[in-house]
Amino acid sequence: MERVEVLVVDDSAFMRRAITSMLEAEPDISVVATARSGEEAVAKALQLEPDVITMDVEMPGMGGLEAVRQIVARRRIPIIMVSALTREGAETTFTALDLGAVDFIAKPDAAYVNIRDVARDLVAKVRTFGRRQAPPRAPVQRPAPPLEAPPPVRVARGPFSCVAVGTSTGGPVALSRLIPALPANFPMPLVVVQHMPLGFTKPLADRLDAQSKLHVVEAAGGEPLRPGEVLVVPSGRQPALRRRKDTVELELHPDDGRSLHVPSVDILTSEVAEVYGPAAIGVILTGMGQDGVQGLRRLKARGGYVIGQDESTCVVYGMPRAAARAGLVDRELPIDAIPQALVELGARTEGEREGTPGA
Repeated sequence: MERVEVLVVDDSAFMRRAITSMLEAEPDISVVATARSGEEAVAKALQLEPDVITMDVEMPGMGGLEAVRQIVARRRIPIIMVSALTREGAETTFTALDLGAVDFIAKPDAAYVNIRDVARDLVAKVRTFGRRQAPPRAPVQRPAPPLEAPPPVRVARGPFSCVAVGTSTGGPVALSRLIPALPANFPMPLVVVQHMPLGFTKPLADRLDAQSKLHVVEAAGGEPLRPGEVLVVPSGRQPALRRRKDTVELELHPDDGRSLHVPSVDILTSEVAEVYGPAAIGVILTGMGQDGVQGLRRLKARGGYVIGQDESTCVVYGMPRAAARAGLVDRELPIDAIPQALVELGARTEGEREGTPGA
């Protein structure tokens, strides 16, 4: 069996041992070296060229961000950040993803309360990236380079009233390409499910809000869905939509244990399908697994429209691939072309409001 070779970087000896133990419990993973500083990480990455690197965010001397910057500039090695469950940790992690890190995990707590969840998450991601199923990315460049506009949307449906967006691995970067590119007068609400640890969805929403013309917030529950606003479903809660007179509100509920993901793309897209029917749009972005397939199947059955991110711009072409293989994707596009497609679909909504045919 060919093993995935990993370099573990952390300034804490305890954490280096903990992460090494998690990985070496698996017969197909081998920790070939550890490093306790950014300088040591860069040197060993260039010398050993491991399949995957796990990188601590905060270290004395050269920190994780600068180490990521230097490694990505010289080698195409996937880097998984190990992030503290704090707002500062989340914000630094999002910066690392912009610099070219491929993903992140939550750092185990000192009491090892979450050790099984962290170990499962870490092993799955190391296997995915170590087997080269997901190539490393180049750093994000802002502003995004102009792309040739996609062909006009040709679909004899509409108007549309709501967009449900689902994503997982690679999602923070994909969302930073999608939502800030939408205009201030975008005529539909968006509801977003992003798989991530507890405490990370609010910093994500705040970061997107600062970058965007639309107003982006982490949902608290009970908010009406309004055109031009983006609600991010918080980690640890499941979404539900309820129509009340002339408005639709987003409710949040504890997980009932039936879904692997909390929140779940399947649940979100099912809820949007039930409330909006043929006026619903589903957008499935980069991520491992197949969350979203069942919900998008319901959305399609109700007459909705589905856009999938293409393989070339996904960090992991898992969720979009599963939806496409199930025949649920009407249009597959690179991430930077999806905003324009949504604008074109939204023009149908504006046309209907003005009493004119959609485009």
